[in-house]
Amino acid sequence: MRYRPLGSDPLDPRLGRFIPDDWRHVERYPLSALAEEDRPTRAPVVIGVSWYSAFDKPEKDETSGEFFIARDGVKKLGRIRGGHCVCLEPGGTPDTDAWYAFYDQGQEGACVGFGWSRCMSIFNGSEYAARWLWDQAKKRDEWPETNPGDENGTSVRAAAEVLLEAGHVLWDESYEGDDFHARENYVPEAKQGIKAFRWARTVEDVHAVLGNERADELGAVPILNSWGPGYPHRTYLPDEVLAFLINEEAGEIAVPTDR
Repeated sequence: MRYRPLGSDPLDPRLGRFIPDDWRHVERYPLSALAEEDRPTRAPVVIGVSWYSAFDKPEKDETSGEFFIARDGVKKLGRIRGGHCVCLEPGGTPDTDAWYAFYDQGQEGACVGFGWSRCMSIFNGSEYAARWLWDQAKKRDEWPETNPGDENGTSVRAAAEVLLEAGHVLWDESYEGDDFHARENYVPEAKQGIKAFRWARTVEDVHAVLGNERADELGAVPILNSWGPGYPHRTYLPDEVLAFLINEEAGEIAVPTDR
């Protein structure tokens, strides 16, 4: 599999989110088509975007005490290193230290499974089998070369469709160490999935859904990365840079909804 902007596989296998071949999902189901009173708020958002070298090393802002990436803006993003999927944290800082430790994707290209599973944990308060979701999304995406057991990534859309149609698998400690063969036997629960999803097109949409006062104050959104303790629990991405990631026509900004 080749990541489109690079023309090659990412050197970092963790950067395994791929850009969809078409944008029918964004065109057919924009968040803006929902009446304002029907749009979720204080809800997580799952983004799939190009990952630039400026995102690799967060820096702590001494004034706010928060970690930031790309504080120098879009002119100093560096090079694209691949594609990545992360969950954005809504208001109330609901993500826990336990989930920060649990959702560590290691060196696999499983970011889509981990980003969406982190989102579902915030919704439901449970932990999920992120690699199962990664497997299932690769079965249904548009690329024949992405399959359970390989290191390829998938799209945010493909995982959303799995959650919509099949649900998700609650984590059990007995699953520790299972490979993709064992994961084939996991049984998803429909009630652990989502009822519908929409796609945000602007930074304003994202902030309205998150309902995160700290994010509004900082003019940035908090990403919950899945790279373990080597990356801060919460890292803020400036609004200017998020707008760029959306507008460069590579970004999927998913919003789970009831409609």
